[in-house]
Amino acid sequence: MSIYIIVEGKNDRSKLRRLLDEEIKILCTFGTLNSLKLEALRKQVKDQEVFLFMDNDASGKRIRGVLRDAFPDAVQMYTRRGYAGVEGTPDEYLIAQLEKAGLEDYIIYPHPASFHHLN
Repeated sequence: MSIYIIVEGKNDRSKLRRLLDEEIKILCTFGTLNSLKLEALRKQVKDQEVFLFMDNDASGKRIRGVLRDAFPDAVQMYTRRGYAGVEGTPDEYLIAQLEKAGLEDYIIYPHPASFHHLN
């Protein structure tokens, strides 16, 4: 069984790609959704597990609405209003959303920064 996350743009995809195992497939809508793009996404995903992670803005909400109809069983993931979309969301918040969606087995946790104190 494959897992797919659908995001809006390639910057969103690269942001999530750094945090997720290669097993997770990340697809882009590239902003607009027409019936051809929607059909292509449906064909790629088939009956696999789908997560929708759109920006919390007017465009993201519109795209989420269309995708929600196309993938009624998809898990909805949200970024906080005020962040500059998925790509502008801090890693810690993205990781919390991925964990909340049940994807913790696929998260590549960043190494805690090591601090060197000069005395």
